[in-house]
Amino acid sequence: MSPSHQAGPAAGSAPAAQAGATPPAGDPAAHDFDLFVIGAGSGGVRAARIAAGYGARVAVAEESRYGGTCVIRGCVPKKLLVYGSRFAEDFADAAGFGWQVAPPRFDWSTLIANKDREIARLEGLYRGNLEKAGVTLFPERAVLVGSHRLRLTGSGREVTAARILIATGGRPVVPAGIEGADLAIVSDQAFDLPALPGRIVILGAGYIALEFACIFRGLGAEVTVVARGKGLLRGFDSELAAKLATAMQARGITLRLGSAPEAIARKGPGEALVVTLADGSRLEADEVMLATGRAPNTAGLGLEAAGLDVAPSSPIPVDAFSRTAVPHLFAVGDVTDRLALTPVAIREGHAFADTQFGDRPWVVDYEDVPTAVFTTPEMGTVGLTEEEAVQRHAVVDIYRADFRTMKATLSGSAERVFMKVLVDASSDRLLGVHLLGPDSGELVQVLATLLKVGATKADLDRTMPLHPSAAEELMTLRTRSERRFGPGTAADR
Repeated sequence: MSPSHQAGPAAGSAPAAQAGATPPAGDPAAHDFDLFVIGAGSGGVRAARIAAGYGARVAVAEESRYGGTCVIRGCVPKKLLVYGSRFAEDFADAAGFGWQVAPPRFDWSTLIANKDREIARLEGLYRGNLEKAGVTLFPERAVLVGSHRLRLTGSGREVTAARILIATGGRPVVPAGIEGADLAIVSDQAFDLPALPGRIVILGAGYIALEFACIFRGLGAEVTVVARGKGLLRGFDSELAAKLATAMQARGITLRLGSAPEAIARKGPGEALVVTLADGSRLEADEVMLATGRAPNTAGLGLEAAGLDVAPSSPIPVDAFSRTAVPHLFAVGDVTDRLALTPVAIREGHAFADTQFGDRPWVVDYEDVPTAVFTTPEMGTVGLTEEEAVQRHAVVDIYRADFRTMKATLSGSAERVFMKVLVDASSDRLLGVHLLGPDSGELVQVLATLLKVGATKADLDRTMPLHPSAAEELMTLRTRSERRFGPGTAADR
């Protein structure tokens, strides 16, 4: 997402009551700043810029790099590596279209150097946009030492602020109970490995684990995914996740599901790592990556000094206006218990600034938020999963399409597209759309608008298809694949 992208009040979000604005305790002029933001990630930067635009005296403290998880060690560098990992299949596909391509060679150091150059450019934009907005920048850690007081740990300086916004994001979790876990890397480190591992074992079955599994496999590594659960992507549509599992295995990724890792050890100095599973089996690898989730980055912030009781690594509870239990203390983004997505954090930061400094109170709408999993094949999803739809609605109609891509007919690859549309049978309203295949993330962004405005299956049917395209299949789903009934309704009719 471009650093200059502006998100205003969400379409469909109800205007908040004026009570959304929280007057700061005491005289604002008595403080050094009207707003102090801890963390220069997506949410914090947006809040700071918008608040400064309203004339507020704003400061931002960032102990790492400007841009936060998404820009520095998350969405952006990950997507760049995803692009890089897909060229191997593109080279293979080219032969079916008449291209003669010499055996390609991949150089990890070139990819990482070019990625680093782009991340540095984006960080400069984030920093520059804050400076242009008149925000005071502190490139050091800030901790709370009182109700309105903060200490900058690098310089030792203390400042005060009328309002304080916590936007410190999340951090990778190192699971307890795995002996030798310190020998493994986390996703943050995966972007800066000195060399591409020939063999890697990834512990976890969430989107971070699977995206990196596909990246490393596409670049030529042997990849094994180990997870305690029986399926992938908990919380996503289970049928879509099962389709992804099949596609990943077809690309040579080994899935060890229902397997509990117990220990990681090194065979000897400079030798391979060995992962021991609960069933006694052992896996050798050059690298082991922990991708078992992320936790809010709340440890050591001094929240208790400001009167906020939050356990380390626990989310900060907030209301719809991002207010904590302390009237002048706020939080947005992954440090809270809401949706951990970059666009959500940006919108939360914007809503906070509009409400607190712009006399334009509004709250974020968390319904029908689209998301993508940048595996290969790519997954795009919006709305209810099949499991959620059946729990919430009496009768759910399911439409499916599963077909080989047009490109694959000449390339000879096994690439397919899977589409699933969920419909409330009583109202004909679209409940969810789930896609697996090329450009699913791009397509589902547009489909999210349909769900947001309450479109129906009949609206899809009336839309003229664009031919030839994969997307046209959504407009030609005429035959219902399945009808499911919610709790308390007839199981068969």
